[in-house]
Amino acid sequence: MEIDNLTPAELRVWRAFPRGESVNFREADDEDMAQGREWGPERTVRAAVLRALLLNGPRVDGEIPALKLSGARITGTLDLRYGTCDHAVRLSHCHFAGVPQLYGARLRQLNLSSSVLPGLTAGALRVEGVLRMSDCVVRGPVRLGGAQIANALFMERAHLVVGEATEPVLQLNQMTTGDDVWAPGLRIDGEMRLNGAHVAGSVNLNEARLSRPGHPVLDAETLTVEGDVLMRNARVRGWIGLRGARVAGRLDLSYAHLVNPGDAALRASSCTIGELWLRRGTPMEGTLNLRRTQTDVLFLEPEVVPHEVLLNDLVYTTLTPHEPAERRLPMLERDGDGYVPHSYEQLTASYVRIGDDRAARLVQLAKQRRHRRTLPWYGRLWGHVQDATVGYGFRPLRACGWLLSLLAVGSLAYALHHPRPLKPSEAPDFDAVFYTLDLLLPVISFGQEGAFAPEGWYQTLSYALVIAGWILATTVFAGVTRTVSRQ
Repeated sequence: MEIDNLTPAELRVWRAFPRGESVNFREADDEDMAQGREWGPERTVRAAVLRALLLNGPRVDGEIPALKLSGARITGTLDLRYGTCDHAVRLSHCHFAGVPQLYGARLRQLNLSSSVLPGLTAGALRVEGVLRMSDCVVRGPVRLGGAQIANALFMERAHLVVGEATEPVLQLNQMTTGDDVWAPGLRIDGEMRLNGAHVAGSVNLNEARLSRPGHPVLDAETLTVEGDVLMRNARVRGWIGLRGARVAGRLDLSYAHLVNPGDAALRASSCTIGELWLRRGTPMEGTLNLRRTQTDVLFLEPEVVPHEVLLNDLVYTTLTPHEPAERRLPMLERDGDGYVPHSYEQLTASYVRIGDDRAARLVQLAKQRRHRRTLPWYGRLWGHVQDATVGYGFRPLRACGWLLSLLAVGSLAYALHHPRPLKPSEAPDFDAVFYTLDLLLPVISFGQEGAFAPEGWYQTLSYALVIAGWILATTVFAGVTRTVSRQ
């Protein structure tokens, strides 16, 4: 490009480039970049001039070239497709008339902070440093699928909005970063896609505002994050999809508000997560899907749990904070898959690990009661009998109470009507209490049962006491054994 074809504003940028000097057209620090279309020729630069500078700009010996431009209206389309630029590029506080075309380009560093763009096409882009889009306003899709960013991607407080989006507004699928995706305060009216992306650092979406009601708003299937995924204080309308994601650190949804009534709010099935934090927020409006997910620490407060959950094959090592079983069990009752034995076993194991044997027994008792609803009528009837008498074996003291009651009934009955001795000359003196104990206790013998033979109704009573004794004594023994083994 000939230098005599440049406007005064472009000439100023051209001359600053070889020495890496900054050119600032801004008139005030609080200037609204959205009004950039009204800026005059004194601060207008053609995209073709910027392209010529970046691909074949002038050089000065002993100086490091760089494009550092602020407050300019950039007309035309900045087309660097498949180009290579060895210079730092900073186009901050600018207003772009056309969508920058950076597909397959190789850049040293790119800074678009606080600029207004109609979109960005930069699939397969390679950046040796950082890519900054902090405080940007983008009115079209940002396409960064397959991009490779050696360091971090910064998008804090950026606002992406498309009127009638037919594709994801922010496309980061298959992208790789050598550091963080740093976007606290990000606002998106549309879908953010992170399918297959690999982030060597953390993903920070704290205080983000993501809205696409009834549709995927954050689709991140098979996402891999070596650090944390932070969404504290986030407000999400639509569903978050994390199926198959791998998060080495913490998935933190503390204080977040997830809203997608009538469908899933969080789909985090088949994930591997170091720690999953769901706490200090309002109840999730929509289904919580954690099927087949594995996590070391599940930080889940009962107040956050929605009306429907899907927990089949969820595996966790530690469940925190420690809550009574009565506060945890309603969550298992809300499982949309119905009766899921595995969920009860996981909750039981978490209580056993911290030595809360009472809570573990309550969970197992609740499991039996829930299972009872799936049985035919005769199975439910027998279940009610087991529950009322011995609490399915998880309340051994109740069995002791029944034993004492039966002992009292039998002692009174046989004290009023002594059974006849089988061998009067050899029979010991009759004792109603020890005779009843002989009937009730299947192992211990006091020599009374074999020496006397009741008749009629009293014989029927003895049979009933023997059967009840076997059942109740076995229940007491099993309960004590279970407690001792866990200790």
